[in-house]
Amino acid sequence: MKLSTERILTTHTGSLPRARDLTSTLEALDAGSAPDAAAFEARVRAAVADVVQQQIDAGVDIVNDGEQGKVGYSTYVRHRLTGFGGQAAVPVRADWADFPEAAARSERRSTISRPSCNGPIDWKDRTAVQKDAANLSAALAGVKAVDSFMTAASPGVIAHFLKNEHYPTREAYLARLVDIMKEEYDAIHRAGFVLQVDCPDLAMGRHLAFPDLSTAEFLKIAEANVEALNHALRDIPADRIRLHLCWGNYEGPHHRDIPLRLLLPIALKARPQALSFEGANPRHEHEWVVFRELRLPADRVIIPGVLDSTTNFIEHPELVAQRLVRYAEVVGRERVIAGTDCGFATFARSVNQVEPEIAWAKLKAMAEGARLASAQLWR
Repeated sequence: MKLSTERILTTHTGSLPRARDLTSTLEALDAGSAPDAAAFEARVRAAVADVVQQQIDAGVDIVNDGEQGKVGYSTYVRHRLTGFGGQAAVPVRADWADFPEAAARSERRSTISRPSCNGPIDWKDRTAVQKDAANLSAALAGVKAVDSFMTAASPGVIAHFLKNEHYPTREAYLARLVDIMKEEYDAIHRAGFVLQVDCPDLAMGRHLAFPDLSTAEFLKIAEANVEALNHALRDIPADRIRLHLCWGNYEGPHHRDIPLRLLLPIALKARPQALSFEGANPRHEHEWVVFRELRLPADRVIIPGVLDSTTNFIEHPELVAQRLVRYAEVVGRERVIAGTDCGFATFARSVNQVEPEIAWAKLKAMAEGARLASAQLWR
């Protein structure tokens, strides 16, 4: 991973707004209507080129493909793997359940297809990740980016969204996902990109999947997920991997979120050099102080969210700068990269909480804030 000794670099979590026509196509694909393959691939290729240029124009240094060809950051695997069918029940968000009247009014029902694992998992489309890599490589040919990355779902988050109804135990299901997803992780690395593994299961899983467990019991599950992830990442250098941790990219109470203080020691056992996490929303901004209490290993980098990905407020660049300086003064300016709390288009079939044109304005504010912070830190 390319680091800077001159200024704070900027990046984001992965998903970026998609054009309406592409979203419609992805919706149809997820609903079971296969588009014309050649036309779909050409549309995705053009969308990736557009979104890379938009990132450059917004001042993003470390760019990606915006997940333009994926229906969702975790559920996309069902289109690449065998073994997934039917429709699994969507769990009730435990934090909303504490406020039933508000929950009823919000009608926050996901529209994404969430099949269960109802058969043996294997590859049915190994070419998909290669096409993703080729699209991003082509888009990067005409721009000057500091670095580039590609995202992939962790075994733990797949197990979270696509429930196991086939393998005898959760451990057996996770082990199979490790063996399968390792191929995708290795392919991204071989293509020359930094690999970002998305691991909301390490935090979000506490209040969404395991609300009835004790905190100690959940932390054991998180540790097992990290152990499984490390096995899948064993052949990729740590400095070519980043991990994204979050509590769920939705506007809600979040009062049941497990504290970063408890998760950080476990997350730091994972192999990736860089850790991306929420740091801007009202429930987690205060947790920058955790890095005063828990020493960040010398070989690690943090990517704190300095933009809230669930609100249409555009953060003031000076606020972005303040957030970055706080982290830099604790862990060192060379070990901080500006990021977003989560993605701006996590699932194609869900209503974007942040309007696309506002998402780009927020990214521009982040870039300006990073410049202000850099001027202060390197003066």
